[in-house]
Amino acid sequence: MEDKKIININIIDVIKILKEDWRKVCKYSSIAGIIGVLLAFGTPKIYKSTVVLAPEESGSGFSGSISSLAAMVGMNMKIGQTGDALYPEIYPDLMASTNFIVGLFPVTVTTQKTHNTFTYQEYISKHQKLAIHEYPSALLHNIIEKITSEETPKSGHKPNPFQLTKKEDEIAKNIKSKIDCTVDKKTNVITIVVEDQDPLIAATVADSVQMHLQLAITDYRTKKARVDLEYMEKLFQEAYQQYTKARQKYAAFGDANSNVALQSVQSKMDDLENEMQLKYNIYQQVVEQLQLAKAKVQERTPAFTIVQGATVPIKHSSRPKVVTLIIWMFLGLILRLGMLLWRNRQQFINI
Repeated sequence: MEDKKIININIIDVIKILKEDWRKVCKYSSIAGIIGVLLAFGTPKIYKSTVVLAPEESGSGFSGSISSLAAMVGMNMKIGQTGDALYPEIYPDLMASTNFIVGLFPVTVTTQKTHNTFTYQEYISKHQKLAIHEYPSALLHNIIEKITSEETPKSGHKPNPFQLTKKEDEIAKNIKSKIDCTVDKKTNVITIVVEDQDPLIAATVADSVQMHLQLAITDYRTKKARVDLEYMEKLFQEAYQQYTKARQKYAAFGDANSNVALQSVQSKMDDLENEMQLKYNIYQQVVEQLQLAKAKVQERTPAFTIVQGATVPIKHSSRPKVVTLIIWMFLGLILRLGMLLWRNRQQFINI
């Protein structure tokens, strides 16, 4: 059988080694601590603003109420419950889509300290502070960008989600990394968290994200109902015009032949009256359907309860500088300890 090497580390021996090498241990910890301080002070503070929404669930009791009210006035209204493909679980995917992110580009934001106003796209592109460890990669990126620079977009250029430029794609990814959306599977409560280096901008964007999400959901759920409403409004105008023409034609013929007692004239009057009545019946049915279409749009429009609105955060959410210092000093200690244990590994191995 092969001999097995057993590593037996005694804590007392480790402490003894550390005491003998305490100068270098302190040196390694101090150097690591200095690195930690540089990183702590060289990393911009991050502020987070949170919005909590409780969306209305599909199939609330509104359609039943509308049907009951319609029945009371003699209108037959049956609003069926259709499946909703935009359920809360896919809201995070919706917010991560390119169309949604690009929709945030023109949002106007104002910095808290300087009160300068920019579009969110301009702010992300030109007014973000870099962490100290990001400078080398940013410098290399700028050099590469200048060498392979693409044509600068003309003034008034609007980003096309279907075909973004390289710069616009980088901005979209940056914005996407700053927005987080979670949905509680039990309660369907939506939590939106936006982080930024400026507390006022974090709150402004959080509020804008909430509004864009509500508009996107409302547009989706009411799209078919709005198309139906537009169609019914078109039919209403046509039915009204036809009824008006039939009524005017009947009245004009009656005025022109008021003193004529011929049977042919009376027959023509009956035909015109029947045609007018038919147009009126059609017009009346279209009016009823128009009211139902309007009710359908209202029934499909979701309601949102804002559990917690966007607020300007007072305290940053970054790791405290003291904690960063302690972590790095501990890493320096671990590094030196590992080197010492490797150097003196022979005395801890039992064969």
